Amino acid sequence: MQYARILLITLLLILLNACGNTAQTPPPAPTAATPADLSETAPETPATADESAETSADSDVTDWESIVAAADGQTVNWYMWGGAESINTFVDTFYGTRLQERYNITLNRVPVGDAVDFVNQLLSEKEAGIDPGSIDLMWINGENFASLKQADMLFDGWARSMPNSQYVDWDNPALNLDFGEPIEALESPWSSAQFQFIYDTARMSEADLPRSYAELKAWACANPGRFTYIAPGPGAFQGTRFVKGALFELSGDSGQWLEMDQALWDEWSPQLWAYFNEIKPCLWREGETYPRDENELHSLFANQEVDMSITQAIAGPGTLIAEGLIPETSQTFVFDGFMIGDYNYVAIPANAPNKEAALVLANMILDPELQAAQIIPDNGFGLGFGIDINRVSAEDAQLLQEAAQQRTNATPPEDLARSLVNDSAGAYQVLVEEGWRENVLR
Repeated sequence: MQYARILLITLLLILLNACGNTAQTPPPAPTAATPADLSETAPETPATADESAETSADSDVTDWESIVAAADGQTVNWYMWGGAESINTFVDTFYGTRLQERYNITLNRVPVGDAVDFVNQLLSEKEAGIDPGSIDLMWINGENFASLKQADMLFDGWARSMPNSQYVDWDNPALNLDFGEPIEALESPWSSAQFQFIYDTARMSEADLPRSYAELKAWACANPGRFTYIAPGPGAFQGTRFVKGALFELSGDSGQWLEMDQALWDEWSPQLWAYFNEIKPCLWREGETYPRDENELHSLFANQEVDMSITQAIAGPGTLIAEGLIPETSQTFVFDGFMIGDYNYVAIPANAPNKEAALVLANMILDPELQAAQIIPDNGFGLGFGIDINRVSAEDAQLLQEAAQQRTNATPPEDLARSLVNDSAGAYQVLVEEGWRENVLR
């Protein structure tokens, strides 16, 4: 439980101080956004090194002036989950505009349905000997990071050498381990998040909210058809995370899942499937079908077909409310324990055609001004900080704290801290997803 304990303390300090204390303290440390169906026009064709400024295969990250000079005129192809229009707009507005104006770099955001799509693309490029490839930067974490690390497909030695990397607490185990895998200098943090539920205060009172998976089952069966969850699987990260939270509660300890243990899985997975089969008849449509992503779940919630939705935004549901996706009276809440949170990252492929532009963008992401912007609900992102507020200037610390105070209808910081745990080792991801399909969905 050491990692989860550090993560909990980190989150508690930043949010409590942002809500009134003037002391400088560390930021929250919770997960990546969740997937949904894409509804975008096709992205631009990724630029290769031959089509933009020449990329050096031996870029010296410590010589930042040369990196910036080489990036001038390049196009950076950023492959990322594209299912949230608000996040897409945030990226284009806050990063794309600045890249062009400050560095003459063009941002080509390439939306994908799931990170596994570009992981497979990179593995195919490696097998075919394609170098340079087509991807410059990836929004990534978890098992996809582990897969690319194992395949030796990640650019190394850069993440801790950028100017703004000084703001990152690289010694924090909640950050330097990604699903139990050491990140070393292979990826750089972007943001943090934590799994939460959303309810409508016009329909439910706080006193009636379930505060554990056991209470959730009792509530669902007392209110048949009023609850459902996202089907776990590739492209449905939050659904998988919801199921893993139940596994943690049933087994009584999230820390034991930080390393792969087949015997432990064999012991507890039957009880996990029993729980979800017991709650199944009480679900929306009696568990015969499930939302594919958070957009479908938000729609069911907004249409009053179910009484809860989910989010991972530490800033609360403000962005979803502003977009008209859920009622204005929506509020987030958490169980008393086993609410999974972590960091998410960006990484550069080993065969990236425009490494210098990717480095400039990765460095920009850690800029305190942009880190503050990403937690403000009105800006459309709503996830937490990836940097440590103790490591920035007093002026930037104030900026970050003021941004954190703009959380609306959000879970109290003490509740977030009390419930927060780390995710499991990446190997459990597939076991949970395939096991759920075989034992629950069937």
